[in-house]
Amino acid sequence: MADNNFIDYVKICCRSGKGGAGSMHLHRDKLTSKGGPDGGDGGRGGHIILRGNKQLWTLIHLKYHKHVIAEAGGNGGSALKTGKFGKDVILEVPLGTIAKDAETGEIHFEITEHGQERILTKGGRGGMGNDHFKSSTMQTPRFAQPGEEGITSWKILELKVLADVGLVGFPNAGKSTLLSVLSAAKPEIANYPFTTLTPNLGIVKYREYKSFVMADIPGIIKGASEGKGLGFRFLRHIERNSILLFLVPADAQSISKEYNVLLNELEQFNPELLDKQRVLAISKTDLLDEELIKLVKKTLPKKVPYVFISSHTQLGLVELKDKLMGILEELNG
Repeated sequence: MADNNFIDYVKICCRSGKGGAGSMHLHRDKLTSKGGPDGGDGGRGGHIILRGNKQLWTLIHLKYHKHVIAEAGGNGGSALKTGKFGKDVILEVPLGTIAKDAETGEIHFEITEHGQERILTKGGRGGMGNDHFKSSTMQTPRFAQPGEEGITSWKILELKVLADVGLVGFPNAGKSTLLSVLSAAKPEIANYPFTTLTPNLGIVKYREYKSFVMADIPGIIKGASEGKGLGFRFLRHIERNSILLFLVPADAQSISKEYNVLLNELEQFNPELLDKQRVLAISKTDLLDEELIKLVKKTLPKKVPYVFISSHTQLGLVELKDKLMGILEELNG
């Protein structure tokens, strides 16, 4: 995904369709000069609907579509004819899209399945025709209901990347390189901070027929939970991952310290992230000899499964995939 094509946040103005008016009509034909009421109901106004599409990875197609307007319902007619329903507007969105109210921040729903449809803004109800109002004391009501107004409101659509494994680490930890080696993804790789400005997804093949999705999330910096650096933009995507794979390079001054800083940023942003399964991968292990690896092991954080890897020599990558797939299978029952 090119950086300029990945849009994970849009704000749109939605206006659902007005309901059609009910008909005020009295039956008349050549044989009936004073028939009873036969006004039909107005048609419902068009909804604005979100539909999940697994082929989409970005909200870019909605970036310049700021105003979404659904069709009004048709008016009711004579002979109890119901007015035409307003045409719904269906907006296709990637899986992992969350719909919010722009003013209150209230979360309406999340789209997580292909083909799943949820109404974002309801169309107005059609008014009832005068046939509904007849009674023993009012046999020829000469009134009907107007249609209900549509709803106009600003909505926020926010994308959280759906992936099985999310790569977490400081810039230059080697996340993009690892993703490129494990999958067919081709993220931009260079030796400067924030090479990755948007999440990159890759499908990691496992054994003969299994696979899982890995996401290279933009690098964390200290203070990211307060919005520094890329801040909330990337932390939002981490919430959707089943496993958090922490990547700390072997040449770090203190692997435990870097790991704890990363962990603290996640906790400050959302404490629930600490409930996720975690794996620590020590990257760039080709820089260490066996004796140094033994020394490093003694300094690693406790109770966190770890793997020493090298994307360059592919050391430990099979073990890493085994460990990740084992956890995923356990999580999925």
